[in-house]
Amino acid sequence: MPLHPRLPWLEESDAFPVVERAWSANTEAPGLLAAGGQLSVPNLLAAYSNGIFPWYSEGQPTLWWSPDPRMVLQTGQFRLHRSLKRTIKKFQASTGCEIRFDSAFNQVISNCALASRRGQNGTWILPEMVDAYQTLHMHGYAHSVETWIEGQLAGGLYCVAIGQAVFGESMFAHRNDASKMALAALVGFCLQNGVESIDCQQNTGHLASLGAAEIPRSQFVAKVQEATRHPALEWKFDALYWQHILDT
Repeated sequence: MPLHPRLPWLEESDAFPVVERAWSANTEAPGLLAAGGQLSVPNLLAAYSNGIFPWYSEGQPTLWWSPDPRMVLQTGQFRLHRSLKRTIKKFQASTGCEIRFDSAFNQVISNCALASRRGQNGTWILPEMVDAYQTLHMHGYAHSVETWIEGQLAGGLYCVAIGQAVFGESMFAHRNDASKMALAALVGFCLQNGVESIDCQQNTGHLASLGAAEIPRSQFVAKVQEATRHPALEWKFDALYWQHILDT
């Protein structure tokens, strides 16, 4: 297969190609599926429901991806390291420390866009991406998990959720372990609500250290399509959710 296979260009009303058409491992951009299209709510819902997500840099067109294999965190396999367990217990015992869901989505995604990341120059969370996911949030499909310390937003993450399918997007932290505590809270919430996995999109050493692993795309897509058929989750946090992972 050539390094530059043909890349479909999506017009406004075009459907996504089947994910099996994504560029393979021996190409220049494994997982790249299509370019163009809009970051509208219907388009994003159709993409995520079929194992596709947008990811591109400034100056590029909208690019849509579906890697094979897919990095997934099985919630029952989450690794709560001893140091993070101690931090969570201290956090729980402290006044002025709390986890919130969806109280500051716009702040969370804006902080994620500004966060510096090793090996990356700039951000893929461009202004049009921020606008798109804020709109998804307004429609109930994007959520934030926030770590608050003494009234200040210390860290957090945002994700997409369709039915019981949860897709992690990005994290940030202004205080040590603030984003990891948000992730632990999300895992506890998922365990409480029967959500078996959280999509991590791409393989990184950090995600692997927390228990994420790659699975075949076909398996991932089948699980997503099943999970999206369930009723939407009720996004409220209870400190008891943490017990699912603290007790392991």
